[in-house]
Amino acid sequence: MNDLQSLERNVLLVDHRQAVVSPGWQLEQADAAGVRAHQELRRQAFVEAQGLFAGSDLDEADADDRTVVLVARGTRGEVLGGVRLAPVGADVGWWTGSRLVVAPDGPPGVGPALVAAACARAEQAGALRFDATVQDRYAGLFTRLGWQTVGPTLLAGRPHTAMTWPIGRLAALARATKSPLGGLLAGFQLGGAGFVGDDGAPVPGTDVVAACDAILPSMVERDPEWAGWCGVLVNVNDLSAMGAAPLGLLDSIGARDASFAARVVAGLRAGSQAWGVPVLGGHTQLGVPAALSVTALGRTDHPVPGSGGRPGQQVRLTADLGGGWRRGATGRQWDSTTGRTTAELQLMGSVVARTAPAAAKDVSMAGLVGTLGMLAEASGCGAVLDVAAVPRPDGATVGDWFTCFPGSAFLTTDDADRPVAPAGPATSATCGELVPGSGVRLRWPDGSTTPALTGPVTGLGASHPTEN
Repeated sequence: MNDLQSLERNVLLVDHRQAVVSPGWQLEQADAAGVRAHQELRRQAFVEAQGLFAGSDLDEADADDRTVVLVARGTRGEVLGGVRLAPVGADVGWWTGSRLVVAPDGPPGVGPALVAAACARAEQAGALRFDATVQDRYAGLFTRLGWQTVGPTLLAGRPHTAMTWPIGRLAALARATKSPLGGLLAGFQLGGAGFVGDDGAPVPGTDVVAACDAILPSMVERDPEWAGWCGVLVNVNDLSAMGAAPLGLLDSIGARDASFAARVVAGLRAGSQAWGVPVLGGHTQLGVPAALSVTALGRTDHPVPGSGGRPGQQVRLTADLGGGWRRGATGRQWDSTTGRTTAELQLMGSVVARTAPAAAKDVSMAGLVGTLGMLAEASGCGAVLDVAAVPRPDGATVGDWFTCFPGSAFLTTDDADRPVAPAGPATSATCGELVPGSGVRLRWPDGSTTPALTGPVTGLGASHPTEN
């Protein structure tokens, strides 16, 4: 091979002077005219050509205001194909795709592109389950696109294949935030007997519980006052999850100058006053990149472990559904606490202490499902979460609520006859149970379950409390 041929075949060389080749069509969400054009293509394909339906293939999904239709348009604006997707019943994060159709003379690639776009649109809508019923002859196409086969079924009396698109959002979050812990912390005697992976650590020989959290440097840089507030919030939550009453806080601040440090301190001061927990001291370093970590001390005679769960216990969520998304952090950080009074914050924060459940954790970085997975792992079992029973604010999709930092939210487990104590403005609900095995499965309104986490979250293993 000569040098010229080598250059021509070098994939790293791209001639940017050449225009990008357009496929001759583009995907978009259909307007009213696009919906009508999609329905006409459906009629021609499913009623006239295939005889799947008599007279019309229109159904209740076409009358649902939540239904989304995606279409491919040619260069002259003509609709070359389309697909629709919609939530199943009340929107609990379960969506289905249907009525995929391409014009008989449509260019190649339109069908797969519409399928891929539907998957992305469902996930954008917060779906954690996305299903489709596919004609058997097209099952191979869906498989090549990454779909998984559920099993055979019939539609309009014809053989079809039920398929599902694997949405890995929950597992990806748990993997990114918690999976390295087992290897990193090997050899430490964390928390003492009966405490593994807990939100705080009982200090041996005392009734003191210590907790420590660092705030993401990018968050400190972007929103220093909010970072200071959250430094108090997450540490008080950690103590509260173990049933401990907070005693005080220590902070460590890094800042480029005194003016920036003052903004972080303002957030810490506001949080300290809101929860009625004093800042006892700490350390400040100027002339360095933005950083914040806070240590909290609390007290309880009976710390509640995250490892006290057992198969058969019910899973309850107590969460403050007030407030809304933090500005600039939609889908990631729910702010319910800045609008609450000190009395309300303290009442919600004492719910674990007043309930005295078998196990408890506060919902934090790993999200609702990841946190439940950690509790189950430490307890040596698995968990099933009833998606429709989870308390959720109106302004959050299921996907966002199950993966965000929710402000003030606690998971507890116990026997069915042990209710959760009143938590003021927070909402409590039974939304699952602990089961033999490992990982977390989601249970849907039709009674079926899908895997969310297939195994341990942290790799720290199960705790085996000393029997009294």
